[in-house]
Amino acid sequence: MAAMALALTGCSREPWHLTGKTMGTTYSIKVVAPAEGTDPDRLKAAIDDELGRINALMSTYIPDSELSRFNRSRSIDWFEVDPSVVDVVEAAQRTSAISDGAFDATVGPLVELWGFGSSEARPSPPPQAQIDAALRNVGFDTVSTREDPPALRKLLPEIELDLSALAKGYAVDRIDWILENGGHTRYMIEVGGEVKTRGLNASDEPWRIALERPVATERSVYAVLELSGEAIATSGDYRNFFEFDGRRYSHTLDPHTGWPVVHDLASVTVVDSSAMEADAMATALLVLGPDKGMRLANERRIAAFFMIRDGDRILTRHSQAFEPYLTNGSSR
Repeated sequence: MAAMALALTGCSREPWHLTGKTMGTTYSIKVVAPAEGTDPDRLKAAIDDELGRINALMSTYIPDSELSRFNRSRSIDWFEVDPSVVDVVEAAQRTSAISDGAFDATVGPLVELWGFGSSEARPSPPPQAQIDAALRNVGFDTVSTREDPPALRKLLPEIELDLSALAKGYAVDRIDWILENGGHTRYMIEVGGEVKTRGLNASDEPWRIALERPVATERSVYAVLELSGEAIATSGDYRNFFEFDGRRYSHTLDPHTGWPVVHDLASVTVVDSSAMEADAMATALLVLGPDKGMRLANERRIAAFFMIRDGDRILTRHSQAFEPYLTNGSSR
């Protein structure tokens, strides 16, 4: 009876829904049964402060961010940074090593060259000579990290880092830390499509997270997963691309060739305890493609769900570690 009374007391407060803008996108946070003694305005202020801190450290669009200043530097000496930057770069390098370089945080020169970054969109592929020149400044093993004192070091002066493939996931993990340390036990965090869940939703059920059908011309749900305590991230090639001479060129670039990937894997969803790790690994598996990517997912026990184009149809494959999420509520 005492446990039931506590549960009822904990659920007496109305759920909170906090929203805002960050990193060129939006965030949405739903908190069920907020912890006693907490205030939604103060919580939102703490979250906004943390998101602002991350942006000030890792944005490539803010000229005086730590990452922008590191990128402009042409020194190969140690460059002191915040410990958070080292944490994210080391996470990127772990994913790079696991995926044999399919994920690479130094791929920025290629992204810009292909018109998928801050530069103007391209009507056609760049010349191979320009691709080869950009490739000379790409390589995840050309950046070293140091934890004490925290710093980064380039092995090549022209190398630049882009952490956008992990930053939203990292932001989700940091908000999760704020909420958990504030005594909240039931919530769902979403930043630009990357999600972390904890506990049960307002209906005392697992959180239902929709997977989008990978079609550029529509927004529709393909499947629904039920999660309680996991993070989920999806990478796809169907929102950012151009067509030239009847061929589609997506923003998903292979760091080894400098060209967009040519396989039919349209999207990859990864479930992990960390949104940052899921975010990076989804990108890596998307670059690797349906065969190499699935082989890696099964070898490393990565919970991954693939959507593959087959003409007008969408075929799906999933890793062995993803099986529990299918049996616990996925539907088409």
